[in-house]
Amino acid sequence: MASSSAVGKLSREEFRRQKDLDAARKAGTAPAALDEEGRPINPHIPQYISQAPWYLDTGAPSLSHQRRPFDDRSADKLDNWYDRGAKAGPAAKKYRKGACENCGAMTHKRQDCLERPRKKGAKFTNKNIQADEIIHDVATGFDAKRDRWNGYDPAEHKKIYEEYEAVEAARQKLREEEIDNQTTTDLAAVRKVAKAGKKEGKEADPDFGSSDEEDADDDKYADAADAVGQKLDTKTRITVRNLRIREDTAKYLINLDPESAYYDPKTRSMRDAPIKNVPAEDAKFAGDNFFRFSGEAPEVQELQLFAWQAAARGNDVHLNANPTQGQLLHHEFKEKKEMMKDVNKVSILAKYGGEEYLEHVPRELINGQTEDYVEYSRTGQIIKGKERAKARSKYPEDVYVNNHTDVWGSWYDLSSGTWGYACCHSTIHISYCAGEVGKEAAQASTAQALLGSSKAQSDPSAQNNEARARREQNYSKKRVGEGDVSLDKDRLAEAISEEKKRKARGDKDDDRSSKKMKGLQSGSHDVTEEELEAYRMTRRNAEDPMANYVDSEDVYTR
Repeated sequence: MASSSAVGKLSREEFRRQKDLDAARKAGTAPAALDEEGRPINPHIPQYISQAPWYLDTGAPSLSHQRRPFDDRSADKLDNWYDRGAKAGPAAKKYRKGACENCGAMTHKRQDCLERPRKKGAKFTNKNIQADEIIHDVATGFDAKRDRWNGYDPAEHKKIYEEYEAVEAARQKLREEEIDNQTTTDLAAVRKVAKAGKKEGKEADPDFGSSDEEDADDDKYADAADAVGQKLDTKTRITVRNLRIREDTAKYLINLDPESAYYDPKTRSMRDAPIKNVPAEDAKFAGDNFFRFSGEAPEVQELQLFAWQAAARGNDVHLNANPTQGQLLHHEFKEKKEMMKDVNKVSILAKYGGEEYLEHVPRELINGQTEDYVEYSRTGQIIKGKERAKARSKYPEDVYVNNHTDVWGSWYDLSSGTWGYACCHSTIHISYCAGEVGKEAAQASTAQALLGSSKAQSDPSAQNNEARARREQNYSKKRVGEGDVSLDKDRLAEAISEEKKRKARGDKDDDRSSKKMKGLQSGSHDVTEEELEAYRMTRRNAEDPMANYVDSEDVYTR
């Protein structure tokens, strides 16, 4: 098949003849085209395969552009051995110009030297000059050039192995002599020597040492083996039971409800209980989680976890090989842990204090029965008997500061419109409490009190009224402290009638009042106890809730 680039642009007649020739070659009536080497070209090969690209076109029919070019890769074979590290004769006695400044060899430079860098090179000391290496002219390919074992002589390793075997034989002989020289047959001493040999990296001879190392090897292989009917992963320590006893009922047949517990067919596990309303102790099967966390299973898991953690820290603890040792070590570990916890607790309390906050009510009293009556409905709702808890603020409540007995905001001053303390009527926040003295000072400092005091100083009648009020207050205190004072009933009745007449008349300037006021102003008349009692009995008390509904006269005469 000729290339289109070789024949150039064909005419219509030439193109028709070319298509006819291709059809005849495919039908077998015309001979196949030959390439440049004389080999026939299959006419059924597609054009996109048989047609060469422009940069490989030779102008003749050919399939050479589809063949792999011949390449001699005999130099890349890995069996081209050469003697690596061979030296060329004896070393020189004196440093030569152009040699390595570190070792003195002529075959490489300082940056390519494989010797240990010296503090002072051979160029300056002329000592310990190394011999020149043999340069091998070996044509290596990519793989052979990077073969790190090419040129290595296994006989070098044999020398190292023989030296190691000699040292180990001498050490084993020394251990055997120590055992023979012992005068006791105590197995503990023998095991101690065997354990020391194990730490040194050499297995003990069964004729002279103990068999702990062989047992350890057996345990190692036993761990890696799978038990019958089980699949054990030694890395994750997860055992999957693949076989079940034929007499056992399958887990997925216990409850056929599709909404019941999920059954995993891959691991054959059902973690939840298939029947929910049956207690776990009475159920035939309560789920894998129940068996996993019931009985002594949690303790065994805790012991196994302790053994793994101890082995990870370098301790010789194996739960399966020596379970008694693991259990004793675990018990000792828990005792030390509790002791350290107590020591830390005591040290922290001694340093920072706060032991009183650790005291709490015994659990028997917290969870004990109470006398509270609570009534529930069928749905579990509380009908009565349990009061709703009071909402508490997130801020501290009932905290008294600076000798106060009431909190801030417990008193409101109507005259100034400010909040304060009810115990001392102080309107200054976080002020010191002055008690009753503070109340009197706050009352005296009000605007009404100041205006009243100025009016009283200018009006003598006001002063008399104030003096009368003080005497009345003193009289009341005297009656409260000493009991009721004996009063003359006739004089009391006369004083009450006079007081009623005065209030009914409304005349404050009558002769009696004028005489009394003059007597009070002059200080020569004292108010009698009957008059004070009549005044108290007939005065109207604004704080009395029955003052607007019951006649005061009925109350007095009652």
